[in-house]
Amino acid sequence: MTQSEPVCLVVEDTAFDRMIMERKLAAYGKSLQVRFAATLAEARRCLDKEPISIIFLDNSLPDGKGANFALELSAHRSWSRIPVVMVSDWPSPFMRAKAKAANVVAIWTKTEFTTLTVAEVLRSRGLMV
Repeated sequence: MTQSEPVCLVVEDTAFDRMIMERKLAAYGKSLQVRFAATLAEARRCLDKEPISIIFLDNSLPDGKGANFALELSAHRSWSRIPVVMVSDWPSPFMRAKAKAANVVAIWTKTEFTTLTVAEVLRSRGLMV
């Protein structure tokens, strides 16, 4: 991996959704490292292991809510600078309020997770040209 390749962390517990997201990220066609976590505990281990450039975060996970994890990230000294995109089947008003408080950069439904939206958010965060 070169210094210029962003490392994306996808936190998603459903194997089918992970597969779809992996395909969309692969179709992007640029150098992009992707890590997957099925739980918040796995996500924390990934964050401890290497620098992460952006997080795509599901809200409903086996060990907690992604929106609560986004708040945790925003309060963490090192992780607070990582852009977070919430990706949820059913973005509720409660999730949106927590995401806003955590400075989440975007909230997408799973159908809005496309190669185009990924490219737009990566460019907007300075992760791709």
